[in-house]
Amino acid sequence: MNVDDLISGSAFPTPDRSKWLALVEKTLAGASFDDVMVARNDDGLAIDPLASRRAGAIPLPRRKAALPWIVVQRCDDTDPVRANRQALEDVAGGATGLALVFEGAPNAYGYGLPDQPDTLERVLDGIPLDKVHVRIDAHPASRAMADRLVAFLTKRRADPAKLSLSFGIDSAANFAGTGRLRMSIEALQASMPQSLAHFFAMGVPGILLEADGRVFHNAGATEAQELGAMLAGAVAHLRLFEEARQALVYAAPHIGFALSVDQDQFLSIAKIRALRLLWQKAQEAVRIKPSRAMIHAESSYRMATIRDPETNILRTTLAAFAAGAGGADSISVLPHTIAHGLSGAFARRVARNTQLVLASESHIDFVIDPVTGSGSIEALTDALCEAAWAEFQRIEREGGLLRSLAGGHLQTRIVEARDRRAAEYRSGKRAIIGTTLFPAKIELPVETLPASPRPLPTDGTVFCQRLESARIDELVAAH
Repeated sequence: MNVDDLISGSAFPTPDRSKWLALVEKTLAGASFDDVMVARNDDGLAIDPLASRRAGAIPLPRRKAALPWIVVQRCDDTDPVRANRQALEDVAGGATGLALVFEGAPNAYGYGLPDQPDTLERVLDGIPLDKVHVRIDAHPASRAMADRLVAFLTKRRADPAKLSLSFGIDSAANFAGTGRLRMSIEALQASMPQSLAHFFAMGVPGILLEADGRVFHNAGATEAQELGAMLAGAVAHLRLFEEARQALVYAAPHIGFALSVDQDQFLSIAKIRALRLLWQKAQEAVRIKPSRAMIHAESSYRMATIRDPETNILRTTLAAFAAGAGGADSISVLPHTIAHGLSGAFARRVARNTQLVLASESHIDFVIDPVTGSGSIEALTDALCEAAWAEFQRIEREGGLLRSLAGGHLQTRIVEARDRRAAEYRSGKRAIIGTTLFPAKIELPVETLPASPRPLPTDGTVFCQRLESARIDELVAAH
């Protein structure tokens, strides 16, 4: 008898949820099923441990290439020469993308490349631009940096058709993360269409505008708040393209997304899938054929811990797995020593190799959308979509993302969510391995590079309550 005959001839009992629930209730000894077995995320959404399989579910498409996603390595060294050496080593070691993080950026976490005219040329010296994806993280002067990048590419005589770029322009992320804008909201909105038309005329490829949710996540936002803010930012970008007289069906693919993924792999997978569905709905609402959301995922800064930093490797591996399984187009893993300062070579290599092992050895892309039809993930995805859409509508009623930030409305909701979460960690309802649970008894030396923290820009015309990136372990220790 072969294996197929053995399997087909086996009599497995038909699954029955009611029978399973009866067994569970015996184990609970009178306790409530919902209280014990059903988890809830920060938005209060139920996560059913064994929901019925979704019939007729359609897999969400993923990027088609040699690697299932772009392996992005972070370039944030304050020394351009050292940053170039790191970038060359990263590309030689398997990285297929570089994220250039400049000083003063919301996601620089105190460091970043110097904001000088020659920095691009120095950092990207020797980098094969036709083979490496280059993204600019949200920058305090995004449009000036975009002009510099175009000038640099022109000087290098790069063929636009062979480039993969993301300019990362997101005024809202800069406003939220730095607490200031260099011009009024009205002036910014009036000047953007002309700038966009200029870039379109040059035929610049890739992602031009980005809706970046990382600044909201790392300040304490719930999943729905992060998604709602990103959707509000993306819809604002659509309006700018419309005012620039660009056909939305051609402009929409030039809008990208950046979000955070953390150690909750199922919630992170559902968040990525929800973003895809939300962007599809938004495009349908303006009556254009939906383009696939281009998503950059970065491991969460707020989940990183300063104590027992090796535990961060486990957290970032789970986050990277979730991003890959969820179908992110590019992924960046923060070094596990990031809470200690500017990370050294070993931590950078671990961050890079985490992705390479998942992509090239674990082959988590073997199935296009591995959670398709999963009752729990599909239900969570739908619930996130509904909660995020409600947050998006709330932001729209507040005048859009920029004006919601100017009025402090979104910040108030995010800070409330952050404080509730921190209280649960302090009370013991939640735990951080190596920090609040099984704390490390011995602190081992951590390699960091010599670098002075960079201040945030303070010049501006319009100011708002700044959303500061705050690690959960910092908030717990502060009390």
